[in-house]
Amino acid sequence: MKLAIEEVDHIRSVIDKSSITIDTLRDDLLDHLCCVTEINMTRGENFETALRKAVNELAPDGLDEIQRETVFLLNSTKIILMKKVTYGIGLFATMSFVLGWTFGILQWLGARELSIGGFLAFVFLYIPLLMIDRFKHKIRWTLSEKLKFIVGGISGIVMTTALGFKIMHMPGADQLLLIGTVLFVFGFLPSMFFTMYRKSVS
Repeated sequence: MKLAIEEVDHIRSVIDKSSITIDTLRDDLLDHLCCVTEINMTRGENFETALRKAVNELAPDGLDEIQRETVFLLNSTKIILMKKVTYGIGLFATMSFVLGWTFGILQWLGARELSIGGFLAFVFLYIPLLMIDRFKHKIRWTLSEKLKFIVGGISGIVMTTALGFKIMHMPGADQLLLIGTVLFVFGFLPSMFFTMYRKSVS
């Protein structure tokens, strides 16, 4: 059964309502949905039901998921490399810090260097890379959710740095702790509870 021009336009409007921005992917989706809808209609289903089944079979989690999967496949090598680097840094930073702490207890040489190096790598390399990785997977977040994530991450980094400074008796720990606390209490917490409230009444 051949679709009418109006029906093809309706399918195109469904695709237009999604956040898909890759033109070739939009054309491929239109072609695929038209073909599957035609097949469903030959089985006696009306146009709306046939289209709904075609969309559900293709993308149960919504058409937007198709673009995310496509982008992942196109960039899978880079993404996997990025994850290897991120978790590799996290592993070696943690190992360095724990070894430095152990060396300190045993009063061996290099304890302070290992501890500081591992701590700095963890806070200023691993955590930011982890945040970037998580942030990229939340493209449908609103601006307020993105700001909440950023403020929460920064406050966590600052407070963790303050804790490390305290442990290693370095100057500036109290000031960093105060800054991190202010960001967390007056930036992250209000945003988090407002989001929870909005979800509870929606």
